[in-house]
Amino acid sequence: MALALYDYICLVLTALAAIYLIYRFFEYKPDGYLWYSLSFLILLVAGLLLVFGGKFDILNVKWVKVVATIIPFSLAIGLMRQYYPKVANWWLIILLIGIILIGLNTYEVIHGKIWYPIFHAFAGLTIFFVPIFVVGKKQAPGALLWVTVGGALIGLGGIALAFLSMGSQFLFFSAKVVFAILTPLLLIMTLAYTFGFVRVMKLTAQN
Repeated sequence: MALALYDYICLVLTALAAIYLIYRFFEYKPDGYLWYSLSFLILLVAGLLLVFGGKFDILNVKWVKVVATIIPFSLAIGLMRQYYPKVANWWLIILLIGIILIGLNTYEVIHGKIWYPIFHAFAGLTIFFVPIFVVGKKQAPGALLWVTVGGALIGLGGIALAFLSMGSQFLFFSAKVVFAILTPLLLIMTLAYTFGFVRVMKLTAQN
């Protein structure tokens, strides 16, 4: 399926937001910033691949499907590194196992397509709930809840894509619907992350 004009606009804006956010991570250097930066660097590259490829077909390329899993996985590890460092290594181990299993499944070394939605759900739930927990305990400014918003969006989109890759449909998210909303979803998600993370870094730096 070819990209529409609005897809190109959304992808370019997403790339600019990702570049800005990476710059801010390296400026403020919060705990876990390398993991955060890796996540948005891969998002940036994925967006550029779509722009220059001109088709959503690039998402079906095996190595792209495997590498794209690092986006939510790396973000989840970054949150754990920053707010729950004592157990962060367990998240790293679990999600590394997830990448390996997804990679083996993608290249048909093993079978069982359930691995993709299981580990994406694990990462997505981490991104969704960690900000809620730390803000509830007043360990971070309320602006971090924007990361939860981004987590909900990336989780919804990721699960919908996962079901499509298995030849199934998640709720009303048919292939046509998923590809129609994918680039706006990526843009809104990235803007939510950008506002949340940058706001939290600025407020933390002031204290």
